Amino acid sequence: MTTGQLIFISIFLACFLTAFSLRLLSGDSYCDRDKLPPLKSLRSDQFTVLINGYSESRIPIMKTVTGIYSSSPSVAAVVVLWGNPNTPTKTLVELSHNLSVSSPGDAPITVIRQTSRSLNARFLPRPWITTRAVVICDDDIEIDPKSIEFAFNVWRNNPEQLIGLFARSHEIDLVSRKWIYTVHPDKYSILLTKFMLMKTEYLYKYSCEGGEAMAKARLIVDEMRNCEDILMNFVAANWTGVGPVLVGAKRVRDWGDARNDGGKARRGLTDATDEVAVGLSSRKKDHRKRRGDCIHEFHRVLERMPLRYSYGKIVDDIGEQGLCEKGGKLVFCDQQLF
Repeated sequence: MTTGQLIFISIFLACFLTAFSLRLLSGDSYCDRDKLPPLKSLRSDQFTVLINGYSESRIPIMKTVTGIYSSSPSVAAVVVLWGNPNTPTKTLVELSHNLSVSSPGDAPITVIRQTSRSLNARFLPRPWITTRAVVICDDDIEIDPKSIEFAFNVWRNNPEQLIGLFARSHEIDLVSRKWIYTVHPDKYSILLTKFMLMKTEYLYKYSCEGGEAMAKARLIVDEMRNCEDILMNFVAANWTGVGPVLVGAKRVRDWGDARNDGGKARRGLTDATDEVAVGLSSRKKDHRKRRGDCIHEFHRVLERMPLRYSYGKIVDDIGEQGLCEKGGKLVFCDQQLF
């Protein structure tokens, strides 16, 4: 066998393994309704998880995160949308294989290399999504299984609204007469894509509807390299006329939060490039200002402010918070038997 033949066979095998283990997006027909499943055919008893992946240093965390989702009986599929174009194909093929092999759950886990670095790609409609709901989430958010199920149950009772675990708010600065991005203790209007559960139809509305105004808004996301989550809140609020729904969780571990101990290594940062690209928003001193600028620009190009405030949080149980004595110790009274 000649050297040329060996090279051809090697290339063929590499292409075959890549096609088998790593699904690649191609073409620009995401908005062709004929290539998407009919809305009536989408199943409502499960949801699809779309995890945004970028940094190879977060792969160990991703194994845990994908395993938790895959183990949920309400999850139809777990898909990692890999946005780093510099990651070797071999690495992604191995990642896809390892995530599937090591998963303790039944839902399939797949890695897809995004064809674009745009954050808007998180919300592309996908022909392989067979569920009426999707979860858009980050690769460094670890949520306990019961809270995932609880959030899905809340969505089934509020299918038009965004459901999430992390909330922020918008507000008008009367001095500068500009919208700002902030946190309120008693109200919220924005849910983050750390964990955002919504109906699949919103992917189409975000990516394919809204005409020139939405095209300009998506361009702002590309220019800012930020704020795709805020724009999705605009889309949902514009459709529903109401705010999102914040739910409580038993346990949430945010490995990407800049307040974690351990510096760069704990945040998944390995070099200067990663610091720009991974967890971009949490590493910038002007984070809130930039996010406020996004709100201001979205309002300008869309010519309306659809965001609406919501109040309170939905929790899965209500226990007494009073303290009672039990065995010589003070415990919450709902742990005491009377």
